[in-house]
Amino acid sequence: MDALEDIGGPAQPLLTIKGLVKHFPLKKDPLGRGGGVVRAVDGVDFEVLKGETLGVVGESGCGKSTTARLLMQLIEPTRGEVVFDGREVGGRDLPLKEFRRQVQMVFQDSYASLNPRLTIEDSIAFGPQVHGVPRRESVARARDLLGRVGLSPQRFAERYPHELSGGQRQRVNIARALALQPRMVILDEAVSALDKSVEAQVINLLLDLKAEFGLTYVFISHDLNVVRYVSDRVMVMYLGQVAEIGPADALYDQPAHPYTRALLSSMPSMDPDHRTEEAALAGDPPNPINPPSGCRFHPRCALAAPVCGKVVPERIATGSQHAVSCLIHEPGSGHPMAAEAQREAA
Repeated sequence: MDALEDIGGPAQPLLTIKGLVKHFPLKKDPLGRGGGVVRAVDGVDFEVLKGETLGVVGESGCGKSTTARLLMQLIEPTRGEVVFDGREVGGRDLPLKEFRRQVQMVFQDSYASLNPRLTIEDSIAFGPQVHGVPRRESVARARDLLGRVGLSPQRFAERYPHELSGGQRQRVNIARALALQPRMVILDEAVSALDKSVEAQVINLLLDLKAEFGLTYVFISHDLNVVRYVSDRVMVMYLGQVAEIGPADALYDQPAHPYTRALLSSMPSMDPDHRTEEAALAGDPPNPINPPSGCRFHPRCALAAPVCGKVVPERIATGSQHAVSCLIHEPGSGHPMAAEAQREAA
């Protein structure tokens, strides 16, 4: 179901990303060889609507976590624009300090995310104090949030990170992210390091907190089942670019991009009659230092045609809020299957 505003109409974009690029330069060796850049994120455009959960999926190295860090301005983009609620981030309209009060992030490594020398209570209260909240109020807010994430403040407030389990530490990280009363939370593989039973508890906690505080989530994960469960819309990334984006149910039930179909077919099934016997996708992603020309997926695509190596596909709308970057869906692209798709649409 699409996220809706309180007034009952369609949600407006809270975060808008335009032409986001991040290239990491490589050093040359003493003989002057090498150099170049790693194209970690290479021209990404998308929106996050108010009140929704946008899931982000893709293989390791596709640019998911780099995109998350770019959204938080933890690393500086090579170029591109990040607009939050109509104001450009980092400019006069929206300074970074104000932006980071409204957007927080939960990382994958629950232990490395916490200062081992601070108690749990102090870790949660630290952010509000930096932003000018008095210490007494910050500590009271920290204790309240500990209770909301299922950790009794009487038992856990004075403990240190090493005294907690992985699931408990991740609950602390969630509480710390909420301490500044943000509008958006970016969750970068926030549940992937947890045991399955603990993972389910934390996912349900996140959904409860989203409803309670009116939050917007960007949920990054490699677990396709979890992403479908929590997301309103899903964005599929491949080699630093967006391959497909659309409503979760539509994308999972009728994937439009060959890469999305390959990802979904790799999901394990408990049904013996639907076991995967052949690899859905062969080979590794190409080198991001020297990506393929044209469509970046064409060297691994079973439906590739000669034109796929020459023409960069545009993002084509295939339904309500559903778009795909594939020449098969682009009328007049020169792909033999594009003509069939055009006739079916007619």
